[in-house]
Amino acid sequence: MATSTGIGIANLPNQRHKIVAKSGAHFTIMVVGESGLGKTTLINTLFSTELSPPKDYRRRHVKQLDKLTEIEIIKAELEEKSFKVKLTVIDTPGFGDYVNNRDSWAPIIDFVDDQHEIYMRQEQQPERGEKSDLRVHACLYFIRPTGHTLKPLDIEIMKRLGTRVNLIPVVAKADTLTQADLVLFKTRIRDVIAAQGIRVYTPPIEPDDEQVTEQARILAAAMPYSIIGSTQDVQTPDGRTVKGREYLWGVAEVENEDHCDFRKLRSLLIRTHMLDLINTTEETHYENYRQQQMETRKYGEPKVKKLDNPKFKEEEEALRKRFTEQVKAEEARFRQWEQHLIAERDRLNKDLEAAHSAIKQLEAELDALQVGYGRGSQRR
Repeated sequence: MATSTGIGIANLPNQRHKIVAKSGAHFTIMVVGESGLGKTTLINTLFSTELSPPKDYRRRHVKQLDKLTEIEIIKAELEEKSFKVKLTVIDTPGFGDYVNNRDSWAPIIDFVDDQHEIYMRQEQQPERGEKSDLRVHACLYFIRPTGHTLKPLDIEIMKRLGTRVNLIPVVAKADTLTQADLVLFKTRIRDVIAAQGIRVYTPPIEPDDEQVTEQARILAAAMPYSIIGSTQDVQTPDGRTVKGREYLWGVAEVENEDHCDFRKLRSLLIRTHMLDLINTTEETHYENYRQQQMETRKYGEPKVKKLDNPKFKEEEEALRKRFTEQVKAEEARFRQWEQHLIAERDRLNKDLEAAHSAIKQLEAELDALQVGYGRGSQRR
């Protein structure tokens, strides 16, 4: 029988806390979106440090011939109150930057799948030491603030990402829209997401904790999150020094909830739901991938790699187009030659018919002469 002080089971969370505090955590976040939407600035603002230097977007036009989405990995170790987090940021420069963006999402989707594959292969090894783990725990998809709705490219990649990672859509550079336009824009995006069946990350509801439930509902209602990114300190008219952007009409504050949803996004990613993002990746997305692969492959069998390089596809398409054009040119030349032969045949047939008619006429004249000659002989 338990004593009044208990047997110590209630102390297990404290033990777990000590283990986690000692070992730390690792978190992988992916940012996807067109160049110039402030992906790097937002990451630096979220974690209050310069994880990645600003990019020179003037050079992005130099790589127009490549037309490939790249994958850049940035690693850092953050520490706050003696707790360490190994942070990995996956950037995707080149996505959506070209006139023809067909299959530009392929390298991103392949990277996400490859990380699940690498982790699964490590788990199958006899000796499983410290495993390399770059599985994406959260994917921020940056939407250009057009004020209209999602583009077809946005819909295509969001559909693919939503089944593989915790997808979190954000409206970039929200300070370029008025409050009324921003509310309407976010409503249209939510309608398209619902109509297209795009899966986005939703904070879990805990019925036994009203405060947590209310916080989760507030975060879910704010999706997609309007974002203002800035690492610069600016002075407000009332004398405060804040992170934000200064304009002629005033200051757009990063952490002012009347201006944007930055604080909500930071709460979702770091303060309240980081562990849930990690667990969802482990228990849902990775398990779905593992189950799918186990059903279609034998144990230990390597994954069949698709040769779906967009660059090769474009070259193949160009060759196919050139071949088709050459075939059409040859067919046109053949038809022209055929028409010439038909015309020549018709001309010869007409000449033959004319000659035949002339011969018949000559034969008739000859017969007439012979008949006339016979009658003359009889009279004599």
